[in-house]
Amino acid sequence: MDLALLRTFVAVHRAGSFTRAAALLGLSQPAVTSQIRTLERQLGRPLFLRRARGVTPTAVGDELAHKAAPHLDALLRITEAERDAAGTLRTLHVAGPPEFLCLRVLPALAPLVGRGHTLRSTLQTGAEAALDGLAAGHHDLVVTTAQPRGGLFTATALCDEEHVLVAAPYWAALVDTDRLRHGGPAPGPAALDGIPLVEVHESLPLVTRYWAAVFDTAPDTKSMAATVVAPDLRAVLECVLAGAGLAVLPRYLCQEALDRGRIVALMEPPVPPLRTWFLVVRTGSLSLTHLSRARDRLLEAASRW
Repeated sequence: MDLALLRTFVAVHRAGSFTRAAALLGLSQPAVTSQIRTLERQLGRPLFLRRARGVTPTAVGDELAHKAAPHLDALLRITEAERDAAGTLRTLHVAGPPEFLCLRVLPALAPLVGRGHTLRSTLQTGAEAALDGLAAGHHDLVVTTAQPRGGLFTATALCDEEHVLVAAPYWAALVDTDRLRHGGPAPGPAALDGIPLVEVHESLPLVTRYWAAVFDTAPDTKSMAATVVAPDLRAVLECVLAGAGLAVLPRYLCQEALDRGRIVALMEPPVPPLRTWFLVVRTGSLSLTHLSRARDRLLEAASRW
């Protein structure tokens, strides 16, 4: 049986789409369709059911993928090992939110440059767009807080990110922290009424998540609207440092400012709000040496974050 047909078949099985598989393989969509039809004729059985959006494998298709994919991945590993031994330059394309990519991911991956790799990054706030780019072959690796489902992607938990409610000392001095933390008349977030808010979006995503986890409620949008909106957490931090108001920020981003007393944590809840970061690759692509190295580097670095 032609290995090229099997390779195309496994790509379609993992991608769930002829179009996505074609992009990953560098082929035209008609070429992928033709190869799958040829394989189906050789086997005498249908391998996929065509749907309005993509394809679904038949039982025969699932069985063939289960048997063939490990062997194709092993062959790819052999090819990659030979390429690596020859010192062939490989480029790693990484995508993710700008703050986490710049402050965590890229510094962790930088030592790979000394091993003959080059790095290219795409700063992409939206998880859906980043994963679409990964599916289409534009990226090799994506870091995101959205855990993808389905067989196209393989996601590995990277680290947990703690969120902190912070403000500059001037605004913190105006907050009744006992009322905020322990109750009293109109307890909880009502103690923050009148304090300006800095956020990354008008919908208040970080504040909403924090309020739900700590106060078990949603923010009152009538009394709490963002006075500053900046779609980069580093800009949010700088605005808070400059006295623009309070914000919810990842601890890794603001810990230095907290240690230096430039901002104050308004609360330290016993169970802090957490958000998990995932390292996502296309299923089967960890057979590529430069990708497996990148994953190992990130997992090692994340153990210290």
